Amino acid sequence: MVAVKRYGREVMRCGKGVIAWAVVAAIVILALIAPGHAAAAPFEAPPGWPPDVAGARDYALTRRGSVTFAIAVPGRTWGYRENATAPSASVLKAMLLVAYLDHPSVRNRELSGADWRLLSPMVRRSDNPTATRVRSFVGARRLRLLARRAGMRAFSPAPTRAWGQSRISADDQARFFLRIDRYVVARHRATAMRLLETVVSRQRWGVGEVAPRGWRMYFKGGWGSGTGAVDHQVALLERGRTRVAIAVLTTDQGTHAYGKESLRGVFERLVRGLGAADDERGSAGGNGLVLRDVALVDR
Repeated sequence: MVAVKRYGREVMRCGKGVIAWAVVAAIVILALIAPGHAAAAPFEAPPGWPPDVAGARDYALTRRGSVTFAIAVPGRTWGYRENATAPSASVLKAMLLVAYLDHPSVRNRELSGADWRLLSPMVRRSDNPTATRVRSFVGARRLRLLARRAGMRAFSPAPTRAWGQSRISADDQARFFLRIDRYVVARHRATAMRLLETVVSRQRWGVGEVAPRGWRMYFKGGWGSGTGAVDHQVALLERGRTRVAIAVLTTDQGTHAYGKESLRGVFERLVRGLGAADDERGSAGGNGLVLRDVALVDR
């Protein structure tokens, strides 16, 4: 490149090679900003929808034991005793799933049959022996790293054989589920969400009975061996780019049946209004609620 004088001004003269590279660079830039390469649109909160926190709280106060809950949408959260902690039970399996898929020995390769035989039963059927193996594989350090990435403030992992005693809060879990897919490496993101979406029908109580029509639901529950000591559920509801995450944690419910009813009652009040838009368009029948279930064979 040389400088020459023209009409009293200094002008830069470029060689043909430089011009060619400039053209190539311009084409690349235009391709990157084209619609097909645009950055993904941010997630959105349901327009004009507030959760019925007061109704859910008033209901929770009529239940025995302890009930806490949190709701998260992009840009805002609500809750009732949302920072209180409880034993995680099988809710931890969602974190185990994410930590496993993000493990350095897993994240950059295709999943094998052995991987599926661990992850599918652990998430879809809430199998405990496979969860213990996954907990041993990922270790406490990777769970803490995931908790830090997700901005959790109350999480505390328990030893491998007692992983269900890890401490969680409704607030931490709702925030985590709101963007749970973003904590999974892109290669395995669809797999993680598919597993969380296809929990077996016999475990789809609580939120699974009142999921609003027109929304996809990804969730994980945890219960204390059917005793009512612990009954939790955390769910992500998604419709297009709109997202709502809800965590409900209950302890000391007396019986598992009572705990399941507590979960249903709280979720039912918190999701009110989410199916209203579909009903107004005539695309949903009845009360706008539907049980979702999709078959997926364990490998």
